[in-house]
Amino acid sequence: MIDLHSHLLPGIDDGAESLDAALDLARFAVDNGIRKMVLTPHIHHGRWDNNQTIIDRAFEQLQEGLIAQQIELTIERAAEVRIAPEIMVMVKSNQLPFIGEWESFQVLLLELPHSHIPPGTDKFVQWLLKHKIKPMIAHPERNKEIMRDFNHLTPLVQLGCLFQVTAASVAGQFGEVAQQISHQMLRQGDVTIIATDAHNLKARPPDLDAGYRAACEIIGEEAAHQLVFEVPEKLTRQKFQQAA
Repeated sequence: MIDLHSHLLPGIDDGAESLDAALDLARFAVDNGIRKMVLTPHIHHGRWDNNQTIIDRAFEQLQEGLIAQQIELTIERAAEVRIAPEIMVMVKSNQLPFIGEWESFQVLLLELPHSHIPPGTDKFVQWLLKHKIKPMIAHPERNKEIMRDFNHLTPLVQLGCLFQVTAASVAGQFGEVAQQISHQMLRQGDVTIIATDAHNLKARPPDLDAGYRAACEIIGEEAAHQLVFEVPEKLTRQKFQQAA
């Protein structure tokens, strides 16, 4: 399986606190059946002010640790970027980390606030699309506004956004409402990928298999397989080829 949303890079956000913690998460991921991960630390201006230099430094540290510990996990770096005006500056200065490509668009893992969908999000998405960037909305099933009214997702679907649903939500580990929304999105064909959004072993492990198995019960094994194998492979094919 391929996991496109995770917080394993040590010490730069609310994910792995140290290299040892990151390596423990990597071992768990491999045991879980994950063979590739795109590591997506937060870029959240004013809170997690990460940039390409910081991400690269942490990535190299983890890569060296994986080799030293003989952990057979292929990794690449990107970011989970909180929606903000600063993104426009990053686009124009070519400083925005993408998770892959989709039909000639660069794919940005875009995080909305957990509490709501900010006014003007539709206009911002349109701006990104004009710049050949396709947003992949991170964990929409956990957004409080969407949890209150599923119809708030519709404008983002109509704009052509991609959607990453959390494996733990599909498996019921983020509560009943998040599970119901993730299941509805699966049935409607709105889910692009399932990913772990792993942060730690205790509460947010890289357990992609649980989400995959739950999705198999909802949409069937073939369709679920697409969400954790084929589609992530398609999205990241060029990224991994360039890294090799």
